[in-house]
Amino acid sequence: MVDRAQFITELFSHGAIKFGEFQLKSGILSPVYFDLRVLVSLPRLLRDAASLLHSAAKGMSYTCICGVPYTALPIATVISVDHDIPMVIRRKEMKDYGTKKMVEGIFEEGDSCLIIEDVITTGGSILETVDILSKAGLKASEGVVLLDRQQGGDVNLTNNNFNIKAVFNISEILDTLLKGKLIDQLTVDKTMQFINDNTLFGEQ
Repeated sequence: MVDRAQFITELFSHGAIKFGEFQLKSGILSPVYFDLRVLVSLPRLLRDAASLLHSAAKGMSYTCICGVPYTALPIATVISVDHDIPMVIRRKEMKDYGTKKMVEGIFEEGDSCLIIEDVITTGGSILETVDILSKAGLKASEGVVLLDRQQGGDVNLTNNNFNIKAVFNISEILDTLLKGKLIDQLTVDKTMQFINDNTLFGEQ
């Protein structure tokens, strides 16, 4: 059983959760940044992340899994190996040689695929993955994510008939770090103000 508070604390201590000023893909400056790519260098935490996500998927029906490239790929691989679940790989881009497939792996048309993601903001990467998997003949209507930034991604996915379950949200992350005296109240307030000012559907 993974200790949630300890897991969050260790993510912070290893630099997977950072506070400061970071330019996001959208160009917006954010006071918080989640860099879960570091998990590939932290085997125990990687396995803990996989365990938490597998538990979150309890009750969901699927025959294979797919990690959203690239950060969720190693997490999905650990879930696949630890629980003997077939996995498929979604390419970011089609190669102009070989089979030219966008989805690699062995599957049957109509198989249900569970999507694994590290962080959601708008949910756009998951919807893009759903589209690619669907074109390959897979059904993808459910997924699990390690962290929901609470910026409307869950609502966006629900509006697109996709069921998402998050292991953590940003509120729990901030609360845990505050209780552990790893950040101060000003950091919490500044971060939540940013989150509420930058959501798809207004304050969460």
